[in-house]
Amino acid sequence: MHKPIRILFVCDGVSARSRMAEALLRAADDERFEIHSAGIEAEALNPLAVEIMREIDMDIPNEPIAALNDFEDMQFDYVITLCDEAKASCLAFPRDGHNLHWTCAVPGVDKGSDEQQRAAYRQVRDTLKQQIKAWLETLEKE
Repeated sequence: MHKPIRILFVCDGVSARSRMAEALLRAADDERFEIHSAGIEAEALNPLAVEIMREIDMDIPNEPIAALNDFEDMQFDYVITLCDEAKASCLAFPRDGHNLHWTCAVPGVDKGSDEQQRAAYRQVRDTLKQQIKAWLETLEKE
């Protein structure tokens, strides 16, 4: 049995992109990975992230997003940052593995109408889904 590939998704925490990415990767391939998610700081999970993920039959825990510092004693094969703030915060993060940066729009938390916010979260979800699919395909080639 192979050791699981350890993944940490990191975002600013406010928008829950890391939690969404964690759920999407688990749904795509839960066998090969040990998956974690964090924000730069611990943050309450935005309820829109939960709602938008439920639209595609995925439940994400409605609990606070862990802080990046909670993982400082762990080693990861991949640290995947989802925003520029997370990328900057991870520069000093201890790791032996790979750094990946996926540009992922900020869903516009508390900006626009409820439907505009939902549309922004859907766009983030769908972008993350595409990025994960493409990344899994590159892993298959390695």
